[in-house]
Amino acid sequence: MHIPITKYGLPQVLVYPAVTLVLMILLFVFLPRGIALAAAETILVAVFVWMLMFFRDPRRDIPLDENTLLSPADGTITDIAETENPELGGKALRIGMFLSIFNVHLNRMPCSVRVESVHYKKGRFKNAMSPESGRINESNEVLMTRLAEPRDRLLVRQVSGAIARRIVCTAEPGQEYAQGFAFGMIKFGSRTELYIPLQEGKYDVTVKIGDKVRAGISPLIVYKYE
Repeated sequence: MHIPITKYGLPQVLVYPAVTLVLMILLFVFLPRGIALAAAETILVAVFVWMLMFFRDPRRDIPLDENTLLSPADGTITDIAETENPELGGKALRIGMFLSIFNVHLNRMPCSVRVESVHYKKGRFKNAMSPESGRINESNEVLMTRLAEPRDRLLVRQVSGAIARRIVCTAEPGQEYAQGFAFGMIKFGSRTELYIPLQEGKYDVTVKIGDKVRAGISPLIVYKYE
């Protein structure tokens, strides 16, 4: 049976809801019955439900297609820009996604890959909606090589935000992972970026700024073959 709560949410998925339930019980015991109690309990119920929803792991039927790079995160496309990335050999295309506190926060592999390196960087906790946050915020970079042709190097960057303060990544260098494999999450609001070598005419970008995407479902890049 599929349990729709991610293992990457531990221990918060156990501790935070438990604390909320204790607060609800204490308020019910010590506060007089009335509007104030009802309002407080309603708010705490909403918080309790939201905490469980934040760590949800909905079943995803991954549309396996090695000609396509799937979104590594749920969220909203905030930027599509050319940039420099030495890990990818120079010019790269960056697709940035903002994950609100209401999105599923699991990160997934965009295609079948071999992980080359995982690099964590300390940083600030600025608003993750800004593309600048990817450069200055706490982040985790997963450098990978496609197993299918063309065997491009790709990079997925997990970026903490103003609320998110915990990045989880279980990807290990040297390991191979299937398309859509969940390899981690960012807890409580964040940003995810996909970097791909800039190669005009080699692929189409299938999203635009403002689009809503889902990890392991929504195509971001479709390769073109002659």
